[in-house]
Order: sequence, then structure tokens, then C-alpha cells
Amino acid sequence: MTTRDPMQGVCGLDCAACGAYRAWRDDDQSLREQTAQEWSVQFGTPFAPEDINCSGCRTSGVKGGYTDACPLRGCAIRRGEPTCGDCGDFGDCASRREFEAQSGLDMGALFAPKTRP
Repeated sequence: MTTRDPMQGVCGLDCAACGAYRAWRDDDQSLREQTAQEWSVQFGTPFAPEDINCSGCRTSGVKGGYTDACPLRGCAIRRGEPTCGDCGDFGDCASRREFEAQSGLDMGALFAPKTRP
């Protein structure tokens, strides 16, 4: 198992850069409204501003909106893995492929070792 930054999401994204995290952290209603609108379009399901509050998917605290329903997060919890990148089935994971297709993310790149200059 790799030691991961607690603000690296289960999917590899930086939770600290997420609109839901920043809206919760800063109690920013305008950002909640903006993120709800963006996510409603991106994910094809309605999000309300009150859904946009999250303290990070791997931290204790507030979980809302997509975080509670995220199939990747649920899978990692069931398997006892901190992130998808730590899972032995990462390369052949159907949930990963589905998430990447929906989000446009390359999770392999998010979990690739970072090179130092």
C-alpha cells in the first residue's frame, strides 16, 4: 500500500481543488451554485447547491452530493483500499473504465509516480 495525501481522492483527483470542497471550506454559496450547475451538466443528473459540501472523500467529515454515491469510493471502502490506484485490480477495473469515460479523466495518469525535477 502506498502512503497517499489525504486530499487525493479515491479516483486520484485533488479534493482540495474540487468545487464542493472549496465551497464547504470557505462556506461559499456562490461556488455551491456554480458547481451544482456545472455538475448537473457534466454528470447528466440534477445537483442542488445544498448537495455541494464535502470535506474530502477520504477524510472524516461532511460528504454530500456525488461523494456519497460515488461507486469508486464505495468500492475502495469495501476493499479496504485508500484509493483506486492502490487496488490490485486497478488495471482491469470496469468501474474505472466507466468513470473515465464519463468524466474524461485518465486515472492511470493521476496515479502515475510523480517525477522530481
